[in-house]
Amino acid sequence: MTDQPPRVVRVVPGGPVMVEGPVRVELPDGSVVESDRFMVAICACRRSKTYPLCDTSHRRRERPASGSDQGSVESASQ
Repeated sequence: MTDQPPRVVRVVPGGPVMVEGPVRVELPDGSVVESDRFMVAICACRRSKTYPLCDTSHRRRERPASGSDQGSVESASQ
């Protein structure tokens, strides 16, 4: 190994892969994304609009079905 300490890489369950920066990410198509931040979130769900960097798209949830709204306007006006 080298004289430098190893980089810390942390996998967040249901979330991104956190990597101590700065990083250079080389994608299969040959493009390169660089970040000089101290901690970089790499997208693991592939939903990110800024892929390969995470934009927290993994947090988005679908809205509940409309029949399950308890405070709907219809029931309040009756």
